[in-house]
Amino acid sequence: MQPVVTVGLDGSPESLAAARWAAGEAEKRGLALRLLHAWPLLAPEPADTAAEVDQNYWARRLVHTAQAELRAHHPDLTVVADLVPEDAQEALIKAASESEMLVLGSRGLETVESYFMGDVSMPVVARAERPVVLVRAEPAERGSPPAPAERVVVALKLNGSAEALLGFAFHTAAARQVPLLAVHGRSVPLHARMPWGADHEVAEEITGEARQDLTRVLRPWREKYPQVRVTDSIRLASPGKAVLQAAEGAVLLVVGRRAHRHGVAPHLGPVAHAALHHGRCPVAVVPHD
Repeated sequence: MQPVVTVGLDGSPESLAAARWAAGEAEKRGLALRLLHAWPLLAPEPADTAAEVDQNYWARRLVHTAQAELRAHHPDLTVVADLVPEDAQEALIKAASESEMLVLGSRGLETVESYFMGDVSMPVVARAERPVVLVRAEPAERGSPPAPAERVVVALKLNGSAEALLGFAFHTAAARQVPLLAVHGRSVPLHARMPWGADHEVAEEITGEARQDLTRVLRPWREKYPQVRVTDSIRLASPGKAVLQAAEGAVLLVVGRRAHRHGVAPHLGPVAHAALHHGRCPVAVVPHD
């Protein structure tokens, strides 16, 4: 199978925003784009059935309309439509395993949840074997959003392997030809918290240790991707808060999650939760060991 970026479509503004983002990413990476619409009640109707009796008419129209728009804006991009009569969650998890990445629409913590973000996308993000990117649509009443900062941001914990996470982040920055900002947030211990802020000596010690670890982790990736301009940031704040502040206006925020282990229920960590619920830019969740 040709390497693809897969996007889940449900007809919502968020899923259409995800499709447009996915088309641009697929083009930058030299991949094909797969538009997936999954619904258990899709009927095995012949392709030439009249619209007034075709039970799949609206599903076909949803996908084909998006396909036509994306082909018009990306004439050199291979865009394939795929309608499957399956449960959406299971279809998306399967599609993720067959794709370089899966892209879904997201409403974050707004009161009305989208189809994917409500019942489907969070379990998919927690279980997918490959990176999943969630993209939000800006409400029309907010007007045009500010131009994003030309950088990819990656959140690093510095304890454990980050090969998959950094590989995705560096490859994305290289494909987009933008800088990469590596961020590590670390909370100040209670005993070092003062009314005016953190104890200076403790803060310097924490920052110095984290800087050494961050430099060590990034060194091989800087050598592998010399064309990517890399900066790093150590922030004395909760990791979730530090990452959200650093990612404001970025083109993409990359966070990790522990890969699902047999016998352990899949889940997302606090940083991934904060990014998905509060981040304004697209967020990629990358499973890693």
